Amino acid sequence: METENTEPTVEQVDENGEVLVKELAKEYLSKGAWSTIAFLYQERGKSGDFGEAKATLVRYQKIGGVYKKRSKFNVSSKAQAEQIIGVLKKWYEL
Repeated sequence: METENTEPTVEQVDENGEVLVKELAKEYLSKGAWSTIAFLYQERGKSGDFGEAKATLVRYQKIGGVYKKRSKFNVSSKAQAEQIIGVLKKWYEL
């Protein structure tokens, strides 16, 4: 499924206006015809409460002023985020 947005967001609202996914933060890692954006978000669980914060990296292509989602990578846990940070620090210290 291709998502089109004039302003990228991961926030999702159901037909009743209830927020299912709440965007906590957004950082543009690159801008232009191809943009990469990091999002911090929370998902509403079955209990109605929002769960632990999660992160995702989303790659968009901007065509005619509209952002089209092309790919994404979800960071599955805090432990995985720490592993990614550690690897990138190691690689860029070379």
